[in-house]
Amino acid sequence: MMRWQPHAGRVLAAVLLGMALAALSPAAQAAWDIQQLMDSLAQSKSGRATFVERKNIAMLDKPVESSGELLYTAPDRLEKKTLKPKPESMVINGTELVIERGKQKYQLRLQAYPELAAFIESIRGTLAGDRNALERNYRLSLEGTAERWTLQLLPLDPKMQAVIQRIRITGVRDQLRTIDIAQADGDSSTMTIEQVAAP
Repeated sequence: MMRWQPHAGRVLAAVLLGMALAALSPAAQAAWDIQQLMDSLAQSKSGRATFVERKNIAMLDKPVESSGELLYTAPDRLEKKTLKPKPESMVINGTELVIERGKQKYQLRLQAYPELAAFIESIRGTLAGDRNALERNYRLSLEGTAERWTLQLLPLDPKMQAVIQRIRITGVRDQLRTIDIAQADGDSSTMTIEQVAAP
């Protein structure tokens, strides 16, 4: 029968202490996952921001740039007001999309346009911190930390894959900073967002 050696107890204690310290290390404490990001984003019930969007279109020599304002009210109202180069308003409220260009006005029910609905949900679902809505249409992956993160969305549906290759959203804490969209046809767009402080 083996006898318990006092030094063995010290070795075991040292090993257990090391394991405990590893569990409490900053890297372990700062474990950052999609659910934590979604919980953080869901705290924001409304927001106002300015945007600059650059679209790279294969058939054009230089990028097309537009700018304006974004307004969001949880859970499902998103408004994009383009001011330059031409005024345009796009309002998404629930399942309805209203687009106004000059004197022309278009009303669409999102159910009739599933690819468009999935794309809109990528932005609205991220703003709302609605993981279930995002995972209905995309495979999600997250990189970075709570301070500076990148969320990548890859379409699940083949019809959506034929339009959108990937969507990459970057942010700082609970604020979106860029939305980068790579289309299946090679065109792409990058929207840079600057939060406007509440008055």
